[in-house]
Amino acid sequence: MKQVLLIEDLEKAENKTLYFTFEDKIEGIDCVTPIHAQLCAKSLGDFIQITGKVSGTVELECDLCLDKFNQTLDFEIDELYSKTSLLGEYEESGQEFEIKDGQFVTDLNGEKEIDIYDLLYQSVILNIPNKKVCGINCKGRKFLSEKDTTDPRLDIFKDIQINPKNS
Repeated sequence: MKQVLLIEDLEKAENKTLYFTFEDKIEGIDCVTPIHAQLCAKSLGDFIQITGKVSGTVELECDLCLDKFNQTLDFEIDELYSKTSLLGEYEESGQEFEIKDGQFVTDLNGEKEIDIYDLLYQSVILNIPNKKVCGINCKGRKFLSEKDTTDPRLDIFKDIQINPKNS
């Protein structure tokens, strides 16, 4: 379900502000519950700011034991879009443009709309933990038994003797 914000509609809206509610599963993500988002888009001159709260539950695979588990997501979105090409302006004027910690500006490159669905997809993906662990006590899965710690395919090398070459 594609949901877009038309920049023209935002500019015509009262106080140049529009509100969005999203309640659906996102394709490509194993959603246990629909992803719920309350978003606010504001036009700020040359910029558009989208803020809001996102929540839901996704199914992940534990990196240690490979079992499936549910991960609750609850995070804030604060995205800034530039209606005009920032980089081009600063390159032409010779000014430097510094991006501060946590600050990202997406250049719309003349686009007339912002894909809210894509924004939510990317935000959910970025808020999934890098190391996915099912629980604090997960010790992982033992793939080899205690007594059999060598790969049987390597038995062929047990009897090899290497004699150093005399120089």
